[in-house]
Amino acid sequence: MRYPRDMQGYGQKPPIANWPGNAAIAVQFVLNYEEGGENCILHGDQASEAFLSEIPGASPWPGQRHWNMESIYEYGARAGFWRLHRMFTSRSVPVTVYGVATALERSPEHVQAMLDADWEIASHGLKWIDYKDHTPEAERADMLEAIRIHTEATGARPRGWYTGRCSVNTVDIASQDGGFDYVSDSYADELPYWHWRDGRAQLIIPYTLDANDMRFATPSGFATGDQFYSYLKDSFDVLYEEGLAGTPKMMNIGLHCRLAGRPGRAAAIGRFIDYVQGHSRVWLARRIDIAEHWRRHHPAQQRNLIPSEMPQEEFVSHFGGIFEHSPWIAQQAWSIELGPAHDTAIGLHSALCRIFRRASEEQRMGVLRAHPDLAGKLADARQLTTESTGEQASAGLDALTDAERDRFQNLNSEYTSRFGFPFILAVKGLTKEQILQQFQARLPNDQQTEFATACTQVERIARLRLADKLP
Repeated sequence: MRYPRDMQGYGQKPPIANWPGNAAIAVQFVLNYEEGGENCILHGDQASEAFLSEIPGASPWPGQRHWNMESIYEYGARAGFWRLHRMFTSRSVPVTVYGVATALERSPEHVQAMLDADWEIASHGLKWIDYKDHTPEAERADMLEAIRIHTEATGARPRGWYTGRCSVNTVDIASQDGGFDYVSDSYADELPYWHWRDGRAQLIIPYTLDANDMRFATPSGFATGDQFYSYLKDSFDVLYEEGLAGTPKMMNIGLHCRLAGRPGRAAAIGRFIDYVQGHSRVWLARRIDIAEHWRRHHPAQQRNLIPSEMPQEEFVSHFGGIFEHSPWIAQQAWSIELGPAHDTAIGLHSALCRIFRRASEEQRMGVLRAHPDLAGKLADARQLTTESTGEQASAGLDALTDAERDRFQNLNSEYTSRFGFPFILAVKGLTKEQILQQFQARLPNDQQTEFATACTQVERIARLRLADKLP
């Protein structure tokens, strides 16, 4: 069974972003333009809007217009937009607009102001509605209609997409049918990443719901502009320090005309912009700029070996020898819940070891006995597996003197007679002398201790073998 969620991401070693100008951080402001695209019976919806407004506990009014809600959204277009527009343009800050298509077609003067300021206008969908219960066909139809209207209203096809109130199908629909340079319906990272589906790569530029003025409209959110500023500043400071230390990231700030456009909140945005511009190693960018940069510096890399997506026969063919002559471990591992986290050496090692560790003592003993002696008769007869041959050769065990070979064979016989299985050691990186020292140190062990030690070594050998096959 495949687990589709990717909990692995970039792991401990994210890629070096290489932002322009050796920037320690990329800072990106999004202005959501939704006014005129919200739920409203005038727009053919069944009820009024109830989300992200100044009205506490608002609920939809089925079949009725909600005058107060409508006027709050109108404030965003009539006043809030222009305050934020002046703030950003006066400071020469680039902006990406998430524009709802039906809102854009109802606001030609705002669209012209966005274009004159060289702001990127990405698509925020056809209408600002929830798609969780839509069929894929209905959502796809709305996406295509949004692209059509957006192109007519702005003069250019949108290169970026963000639904926001999306479904589990949104990213795949956008990837397959949208033709977008990037999709932002994800909050999963602090760097862009590639989403693979059916052999096709879609660039994802994650968005944010924490550094976002929407929290002014949620019960546990920001109450004052100072709280918002403090949160933005702390977020920037942490990311900036990490960037200076060698791992530059991206910071998104999400704004809404009817929320951040209020004077008491806009003041906090202005202070934050000034704070950011007071730092030298900052790249202020539109999202499309980030997408183009990432595509140049970190293009999608097709991977041919993806364990979690392999049929069982192929999986066992590739990984059945990781545990010496014990393909049953790979067969059983294929049947557990595998996902993207198991497509690395560490991840797949974990899955294989789970099967080995849950096996009976008799089964594990069989795995131990399947291993060859070090520099033993099988090696002399060139009958080792490819993996064992390479491992023993790396330690020089294929080039022993007669005296060294006799010593190894005597120790092998003594060890096997005492414990009932061969001496097992992950020899990669060790010298002949170090291996012999391990032999001498472990011979006095009791049976239980040595069985546990040998099992640990088997797992270590498996880890090293996987490291040669996978990232």
